[in-house]
Amino acid sequence: MPNKHKLETVVAVKEKLSQSKSIVVADYRGLSVGQMTDLRTRLRKEGVELRVVKNRLAKIALKESDMDPMEDYLKGMTTIAFGMKDPVSPAKVLSAYAKENEKLRIIGGQMDQQVLDAKGINELALLPSREELLSRLLGSLTSPVQKLAYGLHQTVAKVVYAVDAVGRQKGEQE
Repeated sequence: MPNKHKLETVVAVKEKLSQSKSIVVADYRGLSVGQMTDLRTRLRKEGVELRVVKNRLAKIALKESDMDPMEDYLKGMTTIAFGMKDPVSPAKVLSAYAKENEKLRIIGGQMDQQVLDAKGINELALLPSREELLSRLLGSLTSPVQKLAYGLHQTVAKVVYAVDAVGRQKGEQE
């Protein structure tokens, strides 16, 4: 008979799975408490929640959430990062931290119902953030308008310069 704490853990993980835009599973074996605290702080700044859950309980939550293929990644000492705001954030922060600290190893993850291996997560981490993509889109949209405004300004300026030059010329002739 499962105890109350285990049932609450499964329910909490299921809730996080349903709310998250992406999840990343990592092996944290060998990280100290200070390093884990540092990692949690970095993730929290990006709107990512990190949970260490027993693999057996996580597998139950995944099965009940119809994410059975993710079970293969839950072996050893694993932690799950839930991307609540930006789906790329967990991959970015964990990949950056794994480069700094070789003890953290990314195992895999899931985004948009698609299971990703460690290579896929690292490729996802290379994508620009949502804000950067939006700023690029805005720049692309405003660029033609700016060029049009510049072109119109130059056309009007040339007419003004021509009229001014004609006025000077007539002033010199008189």
